Amino acid sequence: MRFSHAGASDVGRKRTHNEDAYLLLPEESLYCVADGMGGHASGEVAARIAVEEMAEFFRLTGRDEDATWPYKLDPQRTYDENRLVTGVKLANLRIHERARTDERLHGMGTTIVAAAFPREGTSALIGHVGDSRAYHFRRGDLRQLTEDHSLLAEHMKAHALSPAEVRAFPHKNVILRALGMKPLVEVDVLRVPLELSDVLLLCSDGLSSMVPDARIAEILRGAHGDLRRAVTELVDAANAAGGTDNVTVVLVQAIR
Repeated sequence: MRFSHAGASDVGRKRTHNEDAYLLLPEESLYCVADGMGGHASGEVAARIAVEEMAEFFRLTGRDEDATWPYKLDPQRTYDENRLVTGVKLANLRIHERARTDERLHGMGTTIVAAAFPREGTSALIGHVGDSRAYHFRRGDLRQLTEDHSLLAEHMKAHALSPAEVRAFPHKNVILRALGMKPLVEVDVLRVPLELSDVLLLCSDGLSSMVPDARIAEILRGAHGDLRRAVTELVDAANAAGGTDNVTVVLVQAIR
């Protein structure tokens, strides 16, 4: 099984600069979206460090499977799961260290959602921290894979909120877990079985907070496998809904 891909990032209609970043690294079967946070454009720095460190670690370990890793392998995880988690943990450490040594970047952080595809080609690994999301699209149906690490998500677990209450929630932007907050970070990982034509969608909350899942699914169905068209239409839909945040979309499809 092979994979096609497309991605785009847009500043939106309200922000003056883009603090999102994304990575398309097909030679290592790795795709990421990061949504930075912090004042004075430091979120942009954090997001960029995140995707650059992920790319560097995957390139290093792709060339040399005996390369020394900065963290011990978890015996409860597979090699590929450990590789993904280690890449995210290393990105977290680099962001944390940079924020400590440069007072202009103090407090910066970023979310991340990453998809890696093991060599057997029958599944995808999703790793994430924060509220950037991964979705799985199969035969016209869209399913959210990741669970937001946010105050809103925690509140929704404890309380049945109406759509109006969700929109009015006063602390929607409070993230409970992000890269850069501490020297160590917990990374959620899940494995998704794949079939031909399945699509994985990675996005920042500039899409998921602006465009309902039903509309995202409609756009994906209407694109008929044209990933570039789908990416453009998803970004346009977020901007048409107000574009209050940067929006980043990455699509990866399983093909013959």
